[in-house]
Amino acid sequence: MQSTIFFYKAVDSFGVEHRGSIDAENRMDGIEKLRRKDLFVKEIEILSDPRFEVQQNTKKEKISLNLNFKSKKVTAKTVMVFTRQMATLLDAGLPVLRSLTMLQEQQPDGTFKDVLGKLRESIQSGESLSTAVSQHPRIFNTNFVKMVKAGELGGVLDVVLNRLAEFGEKANQVRGKVKSAMMYPGIVMIIAITIVSALLVLIVPKFEKIFFDMLNGQPLPFLTQIVVSASDALKDHFLLILLSIGIIYFGTAALMKNPMVQRLVDRGLYWMPMFGDLVRMSAISHFSRTLGTLLSSGVPVLQALMNAKETAGNTVVADAIMMIHTNVKNGESIKQAMLASKVFPRMVVGMVEVGEETGNLSKMLIKIAELYDEEVDTSVSGLTTLMEPIMIVLLAFLIGTIVIALFLPLIGIMSGLQGGT
Repeated sequence: MQSTIFFYKAVDSFGVEHRGSIDAENRMDGIEKLRRKDLFVKEIEILSDPRFEVQQNTKKEKISLNLNFKSKKVTAKTVMVFTRQMATLLDAGLPVLRSLTMLQEQQPDGTFKDVLGKLRESIQSGESLSTAVSQHPRIFNTNFVKMVKAGELGGVLDVVLNRLAEFGEKANQVRGKVKSAMMYPGIVMIIAITIVSALLVLIVPKFEKIFFDMLNGQPLPFLTQIVVSASDALKDHFLLILLSIGIIYFGTAALMKNPMVQRLVDRGLYWMPMFGDLVRMSAISHFSRTLGTLLSSGVPVLQALMNAKETAGNTVVADAIMMIHTNVKNGESIKQAMLASKVFPRMVVGMVEVGEETGNLSKMLIKIAELYDEEVDTSVSGLTTLMEPIMIVLLAFLIGTIVIALFLPLIGIMSGLQGGT
């Protein structure tokens, strides 16, 4: 195809304006080429007069520093609210560009307001909404882009956006419940460590001095010696201990980025007693809801499975989904592929089989997700109820051990005094 010369005005990430010309097959091709250079197009027109001279990459004489202290992170809740509002406006008959303009004007989040502005620019330059949101992968994930594209092709964009909003709300609820279940023992452990550290640093040294004065060189009881040694180590090597904890924390975080280590940890969590049930139910719920939402929005099965794999959140489930994808591609049903993976419970496989036979697979997957959401609720409540007495007993054991260790020498001293009288 013969290329055409286009004249453009664009800005870079620092807000500096650039003007110039570019060879492209059409306007969309020109916009894409400029985006690869990290330039955001404001205007792009065919350069009809060959005598028209342009100066490429001409910068404004006055360059302002971009002192932007706004948060660069856009929360999932912000995106979810935008999705719901966008669906409502489209359902009311407003065009996409007008809807984006209205939402940008009332958007309180400065960073997301800028993103909406860029979406408007993309729509104004002739791009589709799915193409526009795909240029912001940190905010709109692959599922969002694929479903919006399917909604545009099917002419049901408002319906798809409503499904996306519902998906986000449910996913956030499940994620929040799982986090709360995991957070409780962590908070109790932090409290326990703080109390024990305070006892070792502030109380034990005072008792140690009393014992030294009263025992006249006699050895301390074994348990007391352990507690005193722990107190001395914490006082004398506090910074070293703190540094060691930091090294362990950041070392573990770096190690978790290794795919092999991540796979081992995920497998251990998936089959672990108590917490394993919660991890399994949460992962199956997320997979079922993702796949069901994608299928109901018109995304093809194989593509939907790949998207569900990318957002699985657990490598055990991701590997199983990859196996399902391969088997379905080779002609098997989803039910047979799920059964062969040996990861999904028999009940889930049975419900998927019914969904395939009745032609309502997407609805059945959503029902599976809702069922497992309820199971997650029950599991979180039961786990929290079970963890409470365990943590209280652990805290009482640690504090009780220190108290007993401090009283053992006093009991010996009192016994010696009574024997002496």
